[in-house]
Amino acid sequence: MLDLNIIRTQPERVRQNLLDRNDSADSLDSILALDVQRREILKENEALRALRNATSKEIGRMPDAAAREARKAEMREVGDRISQYEGELTRIEAELDRLTSTLPNLMDPRAPIGPDESANIVTRIEGEQKTFDFKPREHWDLGPALGLIDFERGVKLTGSRFYVLNGLGARLQRALIAFFLNLRQAQGYQEVYLPFLVKEQTLFAAGQLPKFRDNLYHDAEEDYWLVPTAEVPITNLHGGEILDAEALPRRYAAYTPCFRREKMSAGKDTRGIKRGHQFDKVEMYTFCAPENSEAEHQKMLADAEETLKRLGLTYRVKLLATGDTGFGARLTYDLEVWAPGCQEWLEVSSVSNVGDFQARRANVKFRRERGAKAELVHTLNGSGLALPRTMIAIMENYQRADGSIIIPEPLRAFVGADVIEARG
Repeated sequence: MLDLNIIRTQPERVRQNLLDRNDSADSLDSILALDVQRREILKENEALRALRNATSKEIGRMPDAAAREARKAEMREVGDRISQYEGELTRIEAELDRLTSTLPNLMDPRAPIGPDESANIVTRIEGEQKTFDFKPREHWDLGPALGLIDFERGVKLTGSRFYVLNGLGARLQRALIAFFLNLRQAQGYQEVYLPFLVKEQTLFAAGQLPKFRDNLYHDAEEDYWLVPTAEVPITNLHGGEILDAEALPRRYAAYTPCFRREKMSAGKDTRGIKRGHQFDKVEMYTFCAPENSEAEHQKMLADAEETLKRLGLTYRVKLLATGDTGFGARLTYDLEVWAPGCQEWLEVSSVSNVGDFQARRANVKFRRERGAKAELVHTLNGSGLALPRTMIAIMENYQRADGSIIIPEPLRAFVGADVIEARG
């Protein structure tokens, strides 16, 4: 959430930020008007409280009983006005909270300005796109042919955009998750196992509500929400806490399934297992001091890249434009792997610096030294990595002419095989 003081003192900066993000600026004027109204009422209310306090002392010294009663009656009227003001303040502050919660984070000035993904900038490409002496097949053909993916039974069990992984397909998915988590531990992240259901406040603090309410799965009876990403519960691990500076940075990694009510259109973009309502992901997350957030951002990006390098996958790094950057992020890099079968670059990681945006919502602070004023931490998050797109890239890059797939060396001990053999 944005600091109300920034909204008040730098309204044109906030307005331009909304325009750069291709977002509506309609609520900003309402916020500014309510803030003026709130401060005026606070001023009036404080004056009335001061009058009541001073008059209470005066009444105690008045010798005339009639005069005392008259002054008491006046103060009852003042008390009624104070109560009215307090009720009005409660209403205004609730509306201010509601409106300010809809404002996205302020962008880093390094982000390219543009309305959507067309303005994203590819900063570099690592590796060369693999060539074959045969026509590479798409994963939606390879998977069923090898008995790894069963689309029909996924649809039978749940519906469209669901599938079943069988045998070595399931083991490859599990191998990737274990490989990701082990590598995150070696890179300095503490693994945590988290609830996959959270409270509404947990989603709000992470910046998912109210913005993405329509994309979330909700159990109305228990008022639990399925997590769209492990970022949500990790953000709140230290909610309401004041951390010691010596304990920063705190880096976490977690595996969770992710549940999102994606609005999908028919066509190439949704064929196979590229997009679905349920997918697996290992998340990286860091709490740090503000002055270290840029260094932590670069570390997290390098850590995600190392994963792709170890798997031998060609990838590119993109700096996201203002109109394509997530609601809570200040600056985001995407990592996309090349899939030669479907001839696409597939996003497998978004690595974002969020600044103090989530920390303000979740009330996560740190203290530099004993007796010092508590300050908001900065938070960062990144996929390390997301499935099933990483698995798509492995299947399509490591396929052979006979239809078999070589297992990348780092995964073989987890899978228990070097090759997924073609069926006879």
